[in-house]
Amino acid sequence: MSRALTRVGALVAAVALLFTSLSATTDRRAEALEPFTGYLMAHFTGEHAIGEQIYFTHSRDGLHWTELNNGAPVLLSTVGERGVRDPALVRSPAGDRYWIIATDLRMSGSGRSWSDASNNGSTSLVVWESTDLVNWSAPRLLDVAGGIPTAGDAWAPEAIHDPVSGDYVLYWATNATLNGVRKHRIHYVRTRDFRTLTAPQVYIERPGTQHIIDTQIVGSPTSVGGFRYYRASKDGQITVEGSNSILGSWTTIGNLSHMGLTAGQVEGPMWMQFNGRDEWALWLDNAGGEGYLPVTSADLSSTQNFRRLSDYSLGTAHKRHGSVLNLTAVEESRVLAKWGTTTPVNRIQSFNFQDRYVRHANFDVRIDPNVSPAQDAHFRVVPGLAGTDTVSFQSVNYPGYYLRHRNFDFVLAPDDGTATFKADTTFRQVAGLASSSWSSFQSYNYPDRYLRHYAYQLRLDPITTATGRSDATFRVTS
Repeated sequence: MSRALTRVGALVAAVALLFTSLSATTDRRAEALEPFTGYLMAHFTGEHAIGEQIYFTHSRDGLHWTELNNGAPVLLSTVGERGVRDPALVRSPAGDRYWIIATDLRMSGSGRSWSDASNNGSTSLVVWESTDLVNWSAPRLLDVAGGIPTAGDAWAPEAIHDPVSGDYVLYWATNATLNGVRKHRIHYVRTRDFRTLTAPQVYIERPGTQHIIDTQIVGSPTSVGGFRYYRASKDGQITVEGSNSILGSWTTIGNLSHMGLTAGQVEGPMWMQFNGRDEWALWLDNAGGEGYLPVTSADLSSTQNFRRLSDYSLGTAHKRHGSVLNLTAVEESRVLAKWGTTTPVNRIQSFNFQDRYVRHANFDVRIDPNVSPAQDAHFRVVPGLAGTDTVSFQSVNYPGYYLRHRNFDFVLAPDDGTATFKADTTFRQVAGLASSSWSSFQSYNYPDRYLRHYAYQLRLDPITTATGRSDATFRVTS
């Protein structure tokens, strides 16, 4: 082939690639500009074994919510402190990329005090990245506060795209000493990719020794209430401010103390605009009580315009400090296809003691009759955590906990994100060793062993006798 033809071919290929790229970008941009049809909340659920991870909850109307993924976490942090709080969902303006950024902090089981966590904690955030909201990268650490002298933590991150500069303003609270005063201030950096950052700078500081944390900004494209942006912060009150520039001057609008809502009672303010109208909900985390509660307003010019709502439901799990992303129909369909299908609730019946069912009790696992409470014997048979054509058993009353063998004994344990955990909780469902119309469960990582009961306790054993075959045979039933 001549060199000229090679160049022409290369040019044609390059042009085709350019048009393909432009078409894909255009499709993504069009998707991002479609009308919103639903809402996605990212949050954590509290200081328990698996509560400080990423959970998703969905709503059609912004007030009545349903947990996704059968109430279990959708993402686990396996880096830093191996726990996350205060997640923020960020969408690119083109709708072609998403990030979750979260506080790198695990209090459950740590034995540490809040003072130690705020003075000797992680200066990094945990970041996940996605192009479709359902397939996420592995978590990674982003050290945002390491360059702040005496920084003790990096808490409650948020980010907003700045249309003026074309990058993102990433902001969070750090406890540090400045001018002789140690307290939490809001700091910020600029970034385009949540990898490369500018040097951290102080963004918001309150007078004297007053701390400020949990700031969240929302944009108002039509400047309802007189400003382009609104932010709510925990600073002794839940203070609402307005501005026409993200990094410009801000005007105090008021607080919510007239509603009996002070920072001593609520925290983690979370903005949400209702789809299709100029009305906002400001969700407030009543951390010691009912969890999130909403106040709403169609006029953000004064906090006197906010009203409490009573007609709302957040599902069964305790929702803690997070963020809400308005979803297009395409985004919503992807999210629900991935995590929205509810797996049926089943019991696991013994073949040779048919009045007994697998149950957990104090996180040990056995077979019992007349299980009380009944939910201790309720499981969801979900796709195996470690391999295709396999199953795992997730607890109904402890979402995110699975039947796991440990030293060939069975326990109910929370998913820790490790490959070992996934293998220990995964089984091949095969024809029952004692009856082909029933089932047996072959270990994924010890294929010569099966789930069986012995003296009513669940074990993982090789099966060599008729008694063993009966002990290793079960029925998955309603």
